[in-house]
Amino acid sequence: MPRRVRVAQPKSAITAIEATFVLVVLSLSNNTAAIPLAARREHRQDVTMKQPRILTSDACMAEGAAWLAANEPRFAYALDLCGPPPLRRRAGGFDDLVGAIVSQQVSVASARAIKNRLEVAGYTHPAAILGAGDDELRGLGLSRQKARYIRALAQAGIDFDALPALSEAEIVAILTAVSGIGRWTAEVYVMFSLGRADVFAPNDLALQESARLLFGLPVRPREAPMRKMSEAWTPWRTVAAGLLWHYYHHAKSREGIV
Repeated sequence: MPRRVRVAQPKSAITAIEATFVLVVLSLSNNTAAIPLAARREHRQDVTMKQPRILTSDACMAEGAAWLAANEPRFAYALDLCGPPPLRRRAGGFDDLVGAIVSQQVSVASARAIKNRLEVAGYTHPAAILGAGDDELRGLGLSRQKARYIRALAQAGIDFDALPALSEAEIVAILTAVSGIGRWTAEVYVMFSLGRADVFAPNDLALQESARLLFGLPVRPREAPMRKMSEAWTPWRTVAAGLLWHYYHHAKSREGIV
């Protein structure tokens, strides 16, 4: 029940209905003015202390998939058809983001081939990238634009070791400040490189198409409705993404992400 709040009477008294409306608005808008200071401090401490769950094994993925199946019949269907999605954990750091940039707007096979050439050539850390010429990078399959993006990342000086302690919003803000890294790339990094269980990348085309197929939607949902749709899958949105990619691979006979 909403907290009872004394509503000040103006010169012309308000009706009981109007007073009730004020109480509801205050409750829905999370107005903290009427909450005791001690309670507000305790709430802030609880939020600060709460740490995001990290996916560490296939058992974690299976747990999340079971929760999703129990709460959404369409996920139950996908789980029965495809099984739980595999854990997709990456090491994190500079090289992971290079891979994410490489994979933008190219097929999975092409991205893997280019990334493999970069690794063989030793371009896996900022100093190596900054020491390479444009012709060298383009000779490995990078477009001029992606070579520029990777240089920008090498120059950004991101403290990757500090990222796990930050909120998703803070991490996305840091990463998207680098030219060539958009929200999709940042969200995928938080999902796979940091292993957080409750992150979603609603602008991913494979996720959108998989949702269209699995949920029987007339059109592929765009970013905003897809993000809204994913709210029902908290606290396992990363696993929901994995299950959708898993289903997409089954339905389309190709992988949805590198």
